[in-house]
Amino acid sequence: MTTFAANGLPRLWLAQARCLIAQSRQRKTHHLTIMDKAQLTRISKFLSLHLRHEPEALGLELEEGGWVSIEALLAGAARRGMLISRAQLDEVVTGNDKQRFAFDAAGTRIRAQQGHSVEVDLQLVPAVPPAVLYHGTVAAALPAIRAQGLQKMQRHHVHLSPDADTARRVGQRRGEPVILIIDAAAMQQAGFGFYESGNGVWLVEQVPPQFLKGL
Repeated sequence: MTTFAANGLPRLWLAQARCLIAQSRQRKTHHLTIMDKAQLTRISKFLSLHLRHEPEALGLELEEGGWVSIEALLAGAARRGMLISRAQLDEVVTGNDKQRFAFDAAGTRIRAQQGHSVEVDLQLVPAVPPAVLYHGTVAAALPAIRAQGLQKMQRHHVHLSPDADTARRVGQRRGEPVILIIDAAAMQQAGFGFYESGNGVWLVEQVPPQFLKGL
């Protein structure tokens, strides 16, 4: 027997209509979330390129510590057709799980925490590392690592992770991850200097093969 709501419409029809409306709203929300995430990833990659490797392409010059004016950055990005609002910049910096970027105390300058290929004084202070650190790579890189150890290549330093899970996520960017264990305590005793960036990445000039495990 069909029952009717107060407005005279069948209750079953109303329930089905409400369900379809809810599903439609969920699909729209999901689409917006994906689009927002894609846009934020695009901005993050743009910042990485120009704060680490090509500041001159935006008319920027890195100050000591790797800092640049936020106003100059946004203006340079706009000239290249990359419109970034301050709100979007804030979201990229504060919402990035790897904390790749940082604002200064006044909130008027921004920098990449590490990973630069351009010449810049990051004003790093030597620090005592944990006894063990980790590095995520892939199997294809192991022959070179066995022969030469970990080299900084075009960057200022070799990047090391404080835990295996972080190293695994780093390695996954290139394929099936292989986790290497670094005897950081022995390296420090041998005279190697370590630095810790603002987002917890450990930095060192190189890691010779004899200090690596898991090969």
